[in-house]
Formats: sequence, structure tokens, C-alpha cells
Amino acid sequence: MASEAELIADLRCATGESPVWVAAEQALYWVDIPNRELLRWSAADGQLSRWQGEQMLACIARHGDGWVAGMESGFFALQTAPDGRLDSRPLATIDHQLPAMRMNDGRCDRQGRFWAGSMALDMAAGHPVGALYRLDDQAARGPLVPQLDGFIVPNGLAFSPDGRTMYLSDSHPGVQKIWAFDYDTDSGTPSRRRLFVDMLEHPGRPDGAAVDAEGCYWICGNDAGLIHRFTPDGRLDRSLAVPVKKPTMCAFGGPRLDTLYVTSIRPGGDLADQPLAGGLFALNPGVTGIEEPAFTRN
Repeated sequence: MASEAELIADLRCATGESPVWVAAEQALYWVDIPNRELLRWSAADGQLSRWQGEQMLACIARHGDGWVAGMESGFFALQTAPDGRLDSRPLATIDHQLPAMRMNDGRCDRQGRFWAGSMALDMAAGHPVGALYRLDDQAARGPLVPQLDGFIVPNGLAFSPDGRTMYLSDSHPGVQKIWAFDYDTDSGTPSRRRLFVDMLEHPGRPDGAAVDAEGCYWICGNDAGLIHRFTPDGRLDRSLAVPVKKPTMCAFGGPRLDTLYVTSIRPGGDLADQPLAGGLFALNPGVTGIEEPAFTRN
């Protein structure tokens, strides 16, 4: 694969997000949030598949032969059906602070707990009502308790290779910060929050992220068409370009986990300068990633 971004699927997703590589299938799954879709691309033959959910899908992680997902009202277990539907089973609900909210970015920690943040649908209003939730085998079937709160658009969730550092950002234009936390792998508790990167000093708002095998943190620079790699001490190491302004999240995949897949947004308005917006892209990052953990705690 060339060092330049390669278009993998021109599906024109409204908000493509949460790419997850499934090694057993050699396939990439991702979601289109407002269209309530789960999508799949097969690396072997390029075949594309899609399934429709009952709520907006924001983030996914493998769960057995199906999925766990953060949606509008909470966490659900999902199974793909032959007729193109997503069969869903509620796992835990969320008592949002405002009526018009949904889950946003999420993933599993190295121990198989599923984490996801919430946000108000009207991002421009800047309501700091977003929170971070943890779904594990101690979770009640009723509403979950926020583990962290006070965010506008929690995003960029990722864990270091040893699982002892958790990363989290806020994508809102008025914040644009990435934080690091100490992470207790036994209890699943983040602590000692500190600033990792101030994205106001770099191009693009912080969006979805991934961590490579060397412990470096890759994050999409939304609005800048870039994916940045930061070393564990917060130093910008390199930036890779994609041919769209709004990359959303990146994930390592391929047989050797040395391909970086990137989802994107297709905004409204004149797209003459970025006709591929909403597509799925692949990059050669020059490093390998880590296989994403499945949800195993419920």
C-alpha cells in the first residue's frame, strides 16, 4: 500500500465512526451514526455489507459473535440478521441530563470492560452534560453511574498497551484538549487526570483515536484532514494526511495490523474540494497496532 491515503469504500457516510478490525474475518466494521447503520468491508474481496439499527449507533466492540454498542439510550448487545436488520438487546440504560443526547466515542479497555461517552446532539450549544460510562460485569441493568463528567463532546478514548494509562479528549471547539489518566486495571478506575496534549496548538480538533504497539497515540485532527501521532510524553511525532477535512476515527488492521483505517464525515454544503468525504480510507503508518479487546465482562 502506498504512503498516501487509499480510498477503500466510497459509501459517503454522514458520520462514519468506530472502525474495528476483526482478525478472524479479515474484515473491518464501522458505523454511520445518524443513519443507524453497521457496515462491514471484507479485505479479501472488497465486499460491502450493511445492517440497520433501531437507534443511532455511536461506538462498537466485539462481543462473542456479535457486538456491544453505545447507542442513544445506553448500551446494547447486537446481532446482525440476514435481512439487513440489527437485532438489539438492552444491557444498561443511561439517564441523560438532557432529552436530546446520545452516546459517542467508545471502546473496551484491555480487560474487556466497555467504555463510552455521552454528548448532547446540539454540539454547537456547548452544554457540558457529557459523561463517561463503564459497562462491566458489576453493571446493574438499570441506569449506569457516570465515572467522569463535565464534558461537552468526550472523544479520543484509548488505552496504553499495558492498559495502565487511559486517554480521553473533548472535541468541542472551545475545549480541544486530550488528557491522560492513571488507570487501575483491577477496578477499572481512572485517576490523576493531567493534560496530555493541547490540540489548540495543533491543526484539527481531537476526534477518535488508537494506540500502536509502541505506545504512541494516534488521533484524527477533524477539520484539518490529518491523523496525528503523539509519543507517550505528548510530543507530536508525525502527521498523515487524508483527502477529506473531517476524519473521525482510526483503527489498526490488516493481517499484520500495519494498516491504519480511517473513517470520515460527509458534511452538508459544497463538497467540490472533498468529493470523497464520508469514505473509508487506508494509510501506511509505518508501525503496527494492537488487536482491539472484545467485550467479555457481561
